[in-house]
Amino acid sequence: MGYHPAWDVQRDVMESVRAGGPDTLLFVEHDPVYTLGAAFQTQNLKWSEAECAARGIELVVTDRGGDATYHGPGQVVAYPIFNLENRGRDLHRWIRSIEEAVILAIAEFGIEGRRFPPHTGVWVDDAKVCAIGIKVKRWVNLHGLALNVHTDMTHFEGIIPCGIQGYGVTSLHELLDPAPSMEQVKAALVRGFEALSS
Repeated sequence: MGYHPAWDVQRDVMESVRAGGPDTLLFVEHDPVYTLGAAFQTQNLKWSEAECAARGIELVVTDRGGDATYHGPGQVVAYPIFNLENRGRDLHRWIRSIEEAVILAIAEFGIEGRRFPPHTGVWVDDAKVCAIGIKVKRWVNLHGLALNVHTDMTHFEGIIPCGIQGYGVTSLHELLDPAPSMEQVKAALVRGFEALSS
């Protein structure tokens, strides 16, 4: 799904959650896109708009936190549209909770993920496997995480991912042979988020 249609779905679900509906975890694979967050610095986009277009990669300015990141096929993007009124109204704790859900999920496949303060996300050794960027409106979460599974990693060459110099990105496919399927990863993420609520 394209980024903008998925963003519209998120906003619709957010209104439902805000009105008392259940917390909802959305999964999507996006068409290739660079999203530029609220902290975007122009030097972190290495390819011109024309070069991005020639490679079939859309550019979207978004309202999530963070800098530049890539979404595309083979990457599990999860949007937890959750009401944080029920989760302590603490943004930093919430981001750490998203990291924990991912760490729990990839541990099911024998991968030891870690935090790497002060950077947000989940890392394996010195490479980021999962980026996280959120926006909270009236204590309901929008946006979420992008976990590289079978992602075309060459597309990360067009940006400095999350504006972090000197570190790489990786995927479950690069870490495991064979890598889990997208469905297995989504199921593991569901269990990771369920563990946060238990």
